[in-house]
Amino acid sequence: MTLNFCPDFSVFKQYYERFGSPLLHEEIHRFQFHQTNFVNLLFQLLTQVYIYPEIMLKPHILIYTESTPNPNSMKFVLNFELVPDGSSFDYAAPSDAISEGKNSPLAVALFGFDFVQRVFISSNFITVTKDDSTKWENELFGTKQFLKQFFEDKKDVFAKTTITAYESVAGEQDSETVIKIKAVLDQYVRPAVESDGGAINFHSYQNGVVKVLLQGSCSGCPSSTITLKQGIENLLTRMVPEVTEVLAEGV
Repeated sequence: MTLNFCPDFSVFKQYYERFGSPLLHEEIHRFQFHQTNFVNLLFQLLTQVYIYPEIMLKPHILIYTESTPNPNSMKFVLNFELVPDGSSFDYAAPSDAISEGKNSPLAVALFGFDFVQRVFISSNFITVTKDDSTKWENELFGTKQFLKQFFEDKKDVFAKTTITAYESVAGEQDSETVIKIKAVLDQYVRPAVESDGGAINFHSYQNGVVKVLLQGSCSGCPSSTITLKQGIENLLTRMVPEVTEVLAEGV
């Protein structure tokens, strides 16, 4: 049977611009609005929008992995930001993931995997540390798919109480020396550490001694002590004369 009508392509164009289906874009150019194909495509579009709307509304999640100097830690990098730049959350045990001020549904879910020993969330990546007996080649794909599904379902990374606690701490005022210390860490140290799936955060400063938090893949990494003394301490004592020593807290 031949369809003897001319479809209103302006309506079709509105649907395309609203929902941005790559499938429709390809078909439009391939069949040049042939009437029969137009009906089929319109049916597909309406099916997606009204019957399976979640297909059109799921966010586009990209995840790739990077190895780190710590063989037990794997860095999962996403195409969007999880926390503000320079911020991080470290979970050394399942109990940390439900503690006040750090509560994270994502960390809780990851600790549901038997092999997961530590979870670290910073910037646009998550560093997962496994136990010694597990091989990453056996768990990498499943972990990556789990994370992809977690973010496609638009689940919360942090509890609202965690966000409130973070905003409160961020508003505190620092001394001039602490401001200089944080500036050196942020500008010269943090980018290199984050590229390896870890993070360095200022902990405290007193009587010339700076204490920092080494997190993510840095925790338990054999080279972290060397990096701390030969790299970070030398840099800080040279650029901030008030600093005499740098120590790692909670490693």
